[in-house]
Amino acid sequence: MSYWAKSRIWMKWLFPNHIWKIKTTEKKVFLTFDDGPTPEITNWVLAQLKSFNAKASFFCIGDNIQKFPEIVSQILKHNHSVGNHTFNHLNGWKTETEKYVENTELCQKELEDGRWKKEDLQTKTYRLFRPPYGKIKPSQSKKLRKMGYKIVMWDIISYDFDQTITKEKCLENVLKNIENGSIIVFHDSQKSWKNLEYVLPKTLEFLKEKGFSSEKII
Repeated sequence: MSYWAKSRIWMKWLFPNHIWKIKTTEKKVFLTFDDGPTPEITNWVLAQLKSFNAKASFFCIGDNIQKFPEIVSQILKHNHSVGNHTFNHLNGWKTETEKYVENTELCQKELEDGRWKKEDLQTKTYRLFRPPYGKIKPSQSKKLRKMGYKIVMWDIISYDFDQTITKEKCLENVLKNIENGSIIVFHDSQKSWKNLEYVLPKTLEFLKEKGFSSEKII
């Protein structure tokens, strides 16, 4: 059993107010992408999603939002949702709560006051947040939720960032665990590209064949 599979059991117990899966009887899943936006890779992801009429949620690093605002604008123009992944991809377990919250708010400021047209902006209402590495302290979680953030975790992680696994294993990590309401994690980053390029199109094809739609989280 993987580290995440082991830790997820007690993490769900510790954080019952986090969103681990979307309750639904419909054949819907929720694709999510962490660590972007990244030039070329995020745009490739958007093209793949468009070709399958799929929607997704992008949990962006504030520093990347600041560097590549035009990509965030494209995400929103394609009617996907954008969430907060802290400004500097902080590990909550290694960061003081006050600093963690400040860093999250710095990312949110980029989302809400970024350099794109206001009519494209959909993030003020959502205030979606995903902790980098899935690591967050109870004190951090409590403060962020009081500030109106929805903390979105996942029930399926592709491990596309793990360069020691094969692309076939990465695909298996996703397909064997899909259920109604699954939240699936990919990464639109350079580190994940080798696996993502192979796995995402095949995942989208699988979902289409099995009658699943991919929706954004709001």
